[in-house]
Amino acid sequence: MDRGGQVTVGQASLLNERPDHPLPPARRAIDIMADRNPNISTCFHVHLVSDSTGETLVAMMKASTAQFRNATALEHLHALVRSDAQMERTLDAIENKPGVVIYTLVDPEKRQMLESFCDRLHIPHVSILDPTLAMMGRYLGVTTSSEVGAQRTLDKAYYDRIRALDFAMAHDDGQQMDGLVDADIVLLGISRTSKTPTSIYLANRGFKTGNIPLVPVEPHGIRLPPVVDTLETPLVVGLVASPDRIVEIRTNRLKSYDIAKGRAAGRTDYTDQGSVRDEVREAKRQFAKRGFPVIDVSRRSIEETAAQIINLYKLHRPEQAAKRRLV
Repeated sequence: MDRGGQVTVGQASLLNERPDHPLPPARRAIDIMADRNPNISTCFHVHLVSDSTGETLVAMMKASTAQFRNATALEHLHALVRSDAQMERTLDAIENKPGVVIYTLVDPEKRQMLESFCDRLHIPHVSILDPTLAMMGRYLGVTTSSEVGAQRTLDKAYYDRIRALDFAMAHDDGQQMDGLVDADIVLLGISRTSKTPTSIYLANRGFKTGNIPLVPVEPHGIRLPPVVDTLETPLVVGLVASPDRIVEIRTNRLKSYDIAKGRAAGRTDYTDQGSVRDEVREAKRQFAKRGFPVIDVSRRSIEETAAQIINLYKLHRPEQAAKRRLV
């Protein structure tokens, strides 16, 4: 056990002296520790083995492990495993740090190597796409193509994403606002409301996204740039957050900036609770005046915010959404 009250599989090896226990050694250690103290946070190894980028595995692993609050997954990504030598290195890594193996392998020989190895060492393993592929195959009455990385072909959709990413970079933080007439989505918000990361995420989904920061100007408060009132085609969304959350993020940002500059942190309206509250209130007023949908990002991940924006886009531009196969 480490000082933080966590136990890794390796550290718990002495607890595996129960030969009659039906579970594999790696899982057995975790099980015994949970029996002794359910409040202990347990670390365990998760090996993600893919002959492609492994993004599907990472997403699945994070979604699954999030459901186990007292368990921390130690991720080991083995991507682009396409040769025997690469597979041997992967098997060595799994043997040195046993735990759970999740994989997506098209090559039947590589798959057989991994499965036989895991069976021999009693290591739990699962091919996460098998149930989905089997179900779709039965429904369509066809077999899979067995093409490595088939979802990452350099097709029109791929180049559309690249163009969308270029657009997002060129129209980030209020740059080239005249070009926003060609956007799919425009995000508005005061500083530290996740405009840029949300724009990049949406661009990676193929949406040309720009964002405009709302800056308070004395004595009139926040004024939206005139171009905003001329945007008819793009979906315009206002992003807001709680004043407490914004102050926290801004304060940490200023501290990092001041440390980098070698000076003491100072207090400004940028981090003043009252000033920030006024910014949030005025931003909401401007959004309501124009009928823009508003999303509170205080406790939302970038992915959740983007998902809600895409739902709004379906309603705003149903014909385009249909072309993108979003509906």
